[in-house]
Amino acid sequence: MARLPQIAQLEASSNGTGFFLCVRKERRTGAKGPFLAIVLQDVSGEIGAKVFQDVDAAGEQFEVGEFVAVQGRGNLFHERLELILDKIRRVIPHDAANGFREEDCIRASPRPIDEMWQELLGRIRSVERPDLRDLLERLVTTHEAKLRVWPAGVKVHHDYRSGLLEHILKVLEISTFLADAYGARRDLLVAGAILHDIGKLNELSYALATEYTVEGNLVGHMAIGVGMLRAAASEVPGFPPELLLELTHLILSHHGSKELGSPVDPMTVEAFILAASDDLDAKLHQIRRHIADDGTDGPFTTYHSRLKRVLLKPVESDGPSKPSGS
Repeated sequence: MARLPQIAQLEASSNGTGFFLCVRKERRTGAKGPFLAIVLQDVSGEIGAKVFQDVDAAGEQFEVGEFVAVQGRGNLFHERLELILDKIRRVIPHDAANGFREEDCIRASPRPIDEMWQELLGRIRSVERPDLRDLLERLVTTHEAKLRVWPAGVKVHHDYRSGLLEHILKVLEISTFLADAYGARRDLLVAGAILHDIGKLNELSYALATEYTVEGNLVGHMAIGVGMLRAAASEVPGFPPELLLELTHLILSHHGSKELGSPVDPMTVEAFILAASDDLDAKLHQIRRHIADDGTDGPFTTYHSRLKRVLLKPVESDGPSKPSGS
C-alpha cells in the first residue's frame, strides 16, 4: 500500500499507511455510536483523525505520547481535512525497517538547541548587575534539562520541542531592542524575558505530547514562576528585596492586563515593554502558522478564532511565511 504524505501535504484523496506521534486521544459518541477522536503529529504539523471500527480494541493498541503506525484515508468534514483510520497501533521495533524514524514525527524548533542555549548564556553574561546575573545563571543551570526542550504551550504558540527556549530568545531580542530605543533598564528586561514563562516548566508536562500538570491547572505558570524566582533569589546572598519585587511584577503582569489573565496590570516601563514583546511574538507566530496551514483558495485565510479575523495571504513574502517548527 502507498505511503501517506507528511501532514502538511495531505489531501482528501490521500490514502495509505504512515507513522505519526499520537498527541491526543478521546473516546466520543456520535450519531452512529462510539468513535476515537485522535490528534496525530509529524514534523510538518498536526491533523485530527477518527477511528470508527472496533473502537475499544483499537483504543487498547496505543496511548497518548506513543508513536503509531496507521492505515487510513483523507476526508473533508465541515470543510476541514481529517484522516479516517482503518488500523492504528503503537510502533514496534521492526517498523524502522519500513521507514519509521522518531525525528520525522516530532515537531521541533528549526533552530539547533545548542545554538539557542549558547545564545541564552551569552545574553545572561551581558547582564551588568552581578546579583541579577547570578540569579539568572542559577535558574537556567538548575532547570537546563527542561529549558532546552520544553514547548511554550499546549496549542497556541511555539507548542513544540524547544519552543519555549525559542520564544524566550525572541522576546529577549525584541525587549532589549525596545529597552535601548526607549532608555529602559536593559538588565531588568533580559531578566524579565527569561523569567516571564519560566513557570511553564512546571505548568506543563512534556514527554513528546504536551499536557497541563495538576499544579499547572490549579495554580498557573505565573504563580509557579514567582515561586521559582523566589526560591532562586533566596540562594543569592543579599539579593535586594526591591529588585525581587520588580522581577515579581514583570512575571505577574506580562500578559498585559487583568482581562488577559495577569493578576496585575503593567506599572513600570519595563513591564509594558515585556508584555508588548511577549504579545507580539505570540501573535506573529499564530499569524504565520495560520497562513501556512490554510489550504483554501482566494486571497484570505479562514477565520482565526483567537485573533478574531481572517488574514491576507502574502503574494510574495520578504521572509519565511511559515512559523518556526512548522
